[in-house]
Amino acid sequence: MTTPSQLQPVDWSRLPRRQAISAADAAQRLVRHPGWAIEGEGTGTALAKTYHFANYFQTLAFVNALAWIAHQQDHHPSLQVDYGRCTVRWNTHDAGGLSDTDFDCAQRTDTLVSTL
Repeated sequence: MTTPSQLQPVDWSRLPRRQAISAADAAQRLVRHPGWAIEGEGTGTALAKTYHFANYFQTLAFVNALAWIAHQQDHHPSLQVDYGRCTVRWNTHDAGGLSDTDFDCAQRTDTLVSTL
């Protein structure tokens, strides 16, 4: 069940400066995000998941909806878009790795998919 608050914007500028979380903390949080994986290392570490869709139109509808969420959050993922799938990679470049924001946006991405 999706609640309205799961897709509400967060003003990250009002929160303390985003900082990278430790690899151990990221691995522990990953358990609460089924289907997501940690890829890369160091500043290139990203939280990644591939979503599958019936066709290109549905894939692009997802990409456009995710773009709206990313704009609201002022946090933008790397996307690899193919005919029936899209791989989403969240990373906080200015923190030099994964941050709370990446895990929050991963949850928002899953919430978005559950509403499609």
